[in-house]
Amino acid sequence: MKRMTGHLYFWVLLGILAGGTVGALYPGTGASLKPLGDGFIALVKMLISPIIFCTVVLGIVGSGDMKKVGRVGAKALLYFELVSTVALALGMAAMHFFQPGKGLNIDPKTLDPIAVGTYTGAAAHQSTVDFLLHMIPKTFTDAFTGSGDLLQVLLLAILFGYALIHLGKAGRSVHVFIEEVSGIFFAMMATVMKLAPIGAGAAMAFTVGKYGIDSLKSLAALMGTFYFTCGLFVLLVLGAIAAMSGFSIVRFLIYIKDELLTVLGTSSSESALVPLMQKLEAMGCSKSVVSLVVPAGYSFNLDGTNIYLTMAALFIAQALNIDLTITQELTILLVAMLTSKGAAGVAGSGFITLAATLAVVPTIPAAGLALILGIDRFMSEARALTNFIGNGVAATVISKWEGELDTDKLQKAMHGVESGSLN
Repeated sequence: MKRMTGHLYFWVLLGILAGGTVGALYPGTGASLKPLGDGFIALVKMLISPIIFCTVVLGIVGSGDMKKVGRVGAKALLYFELVSTVALALGMAAMHFFQPGKGLNIDPKTLDPIAVGTYTGAAAHQSTVDFLLHMIPKTFTDAFTGSGDLLQVLLLAILFGYALIHLGKAGRSVHVFIEEVSGIFFAMMATVMKLAPIGAGAAMAFTVGKYGIDSLKSLAALMGTFYFTCGLFVLLVLGAIAAMSGFSIVRFLIYIKDELLTVLGTSSSESALVPLMQKLEAMGCSKSVVSLVVPAGYSFNLDGTNIYLTMAALFIAQALNIDLTITQELTILLVAMLTSKGAAGVAGSGFITLAATLAVVPTIPAAGLALILGIDRFMSEARALTNFIGNGVAATVISKWEGELDTDKLQKAMHGVESGSLN
């Protein structure tokens, strides 16, 4: 028992169970705990941008060769696109097979468009050009103090790292400074992670207290299908990819269980980004590859969000008795491939990207989003977990492709010889 209480996952699990109990028994109290959960996420997000900047810059400089950076980036983007497409297609296939929306026979006139107006207002009008321009911050500091978009931070980090490489010895002092600053930020994050049980428990209390268990019953079929599909994707698709790379997906999940529980409780894959990177390095992945692939994955490799987008879109169509043509379904799939890129790993972002995706299919009314508004929070856990696991597998696979995966460390980590834990 003493050994168990020394691990973060024990306290996070305890926090989640306690929060769920409070939310179920005392809904008002549970809902009022929202600031605690939001506060923990805010602390994490406060540190994410500078950590990602330092990590990517050090990864680029550490590689010592922009050709390698380009090669790793190209491999990562190819991997992201292939796996993301599989995720989108799997979500669509699951909806055709299970058809959880069939039989609801909902009249579009009865839906409340005001309930989703705040989401669709901005999302529906974002074009590809707007998306690309959004990647460029107004000023250098705006990437850290403005929208907090990781794509902007990534752009600056790549440019900064590229410049440092070309400066050579002249940039050595700056390189050392960033290394030291990075160590400070990582230490700060380790301190913040000690609050994870409180943050996860408060977030769970709010979710259960605000929406209630009863609110799940009417849409249980969609939730069940979504969770089943995400599980299928992790075990079969990512499992096959992991097996080809020399490790077991089940053992990998056990290895990162602390972080998975944090993500589960907070519904945010960002909440455990830094611990994941540290564990990937501890299990033998190349530091330079991890530094490039994981941050990029949080914008370009959102497998859970991809599954959600196609499933939610088809569910709304099924519930409203809207028969989509093959062309319309392919349009949803292709647009989702674009809108999912750059979606943050924070609770609620999946709903916003869904609004942007539906905007290109006028046949499905935007008001249909109201059908899943109540359970979106419950589905965000599965989205965040799948996104998180997918990025961990991606970094390991790319390290393997680069010939920079320490197989001895990998096997020791997978069999519990080295925990790589932050505790």
